[in-house]
Amino acid sequence: MQKKNALTRRSFLGQLGKGGALAMGLSAGIGARAQYEAAGAESNGPWQIGIYTRPWAHEEYPAALDAIAEAGYQYVGIMNGTVDGDQTLLITHETQVEMAQAIGEACEERGLVVPSVYGGGIPVAESLEAGIEAMRRLVDNCAAAGATGLVMGGTGDPDLHDAYYEAIAETCDYAAEHNVGLSVKPHGGLNATGAECRDIVNNVGHDNFRIWYDPGNIFFYSDGELDPVDDAPDVNGLVAGMSVKDYVHPRDVNVTPGTGQVDFEAVMNRLWEGGFTGGPLIVETLASGTTEETIEEARTARAFLEELTAGLG
Repeated sequence: MQKKNALTRRSFLGQLGKGGALAMGLSAGIGARAQYEAAGAESNGPWQIGIYTRPWAHEEYPAALDAIAEAGYQYVGIMNGTVDGDQTLLITHETQVEMAQAIGEACEERGLVVPSVYGGGIPVAESLEAGIEAMRRLVDNCAAAGATGLVMGGTGDPDLHDAYYEAIAETCDYAAEHNVGLSVKPHGGLNATGAECRDIVNNVGHDNFRIWYDPGNIFFYSDGELDPVDDAPDVNGLVAGMSVKDYVHPRDVNVTPGTGQVDFEAVMNRLWEGGFTGGPLIVETLASGTTEETIEEARTARAFLEELTAGLG
């Protein structure tokens, strides 16, 4: 657990000097993507059960990846983490492509495949063109990290809503060319429910833009009033993956999946009926604790999802 084979900003340039990895550019993730595509025949069938880096965000990201591997996961979602002492989203439009590649290599070294990156915001307040450019950089960074999916959080500003999704629409083909699927998650504001996300996806109108469902957020952003079991049918046919997040009232999502108020069996059955019969299920949050306690919670969440998916179909 103390492994610190870190590819941080400081060490990455040294790695480039030794291996010349930059010359490989955006093709760095091909090996990871091949693993991802081949993994459907594994014990979880069509489901890719993984976990985001968020529960270990206070640790340097290589230590977070070590913990994820120790907890028995093969899939990792890139979200919050720490780089050289700074806690941040690990991959954004401002991340240097070399850093994104380093993160992907660190995942691959630990046998971890990356089906999801949460990419943060884009500067459409500056201009539509700036938003499109930022989206393209995000796609480039996902490709460099070997990630097959980019999740966007949406915008709560009605004045920026149209430009935000126009920037995404203008990037859908580019992302498809780089084998990166785009999606929006329920995340409050103007995309707090499945119905709102569905309207957004339908308005963009591109096959490479779908919904990344988040049942915990359905509860959270409705202050516990909207049950994701009731919300789930609104996303029928549009779900690409899930942030597996539970909820305890009032407004607590730092909960290990299966121990809170989300009826995951009922939610998954609704989503199954709507066409979500396989894909990434990436745990986003766990009960808080020490590093070792969090690893145990991660194991508990993985076992819960393995049992849950075994009963589907």
